[in-house]
Amino acid sequence: MSLDGFINDRKGSVEALYPDLADWRETETGRESIQNTGAVVMGRNSYAMSEDPDWFAGNYEYQVPIFVLTHHVPKKKPKETSQLTFTFVTDGLESAVRQAKEAAGDKEVNIIGEANTAQQCLKAGLADELHVDIMPVLLCSGLRLFENISAEQIQLERIKIMELPAGRTHLRFRFV
Repeated sequence: MSLDGFINDRKGSVEALYPDLADWRETETGRESIQNTGAVVMGRNSYAMSEDPDWFAGNYEYQVPIFVLTHHVPKKKPKETSQLTFTFVTDGLESAVRQAKEAAGDKEVNIIGEANTAQQCLKAGLADELHVDIMPVLLCSGLRLFENISAEQIQLERIKIMELPAGRTHLRFRFV
């Protein structure tokens, strides 16, 4: 997220927020996230950011079952591996999270990308922790992560703060 709270710019691009994605995988935070994640819940827009859905197999940092929230299942299922599978969930976030938790076993479920999915998770009380990486950039407009999530304050307990390469600051909180 940008320092001013946006997760993409006015054109929908996230490029300014990920100049270091390849390097992130090699940081303590990246390695820990990849190792601890047993399943991913992903919004349809995040899934569609890859021009070729077959790219995920063998390339995406999370080679785990992925549950994509969508209204319409794509006609062509993307390439899968023995670890990376795709389930397109059309019956809502709660169903996607439930399925992901079953698939993850004793590992974590990671909610990836787009504000709408994260906002729905926060509204429904489905998240235990919040991990946010802040990039030293002001986008000045775009999509805000914390819009329309609650009329009430949400209390958080800080777990960890880390400085990473490229000026990235990793924040980790537990919901109180």
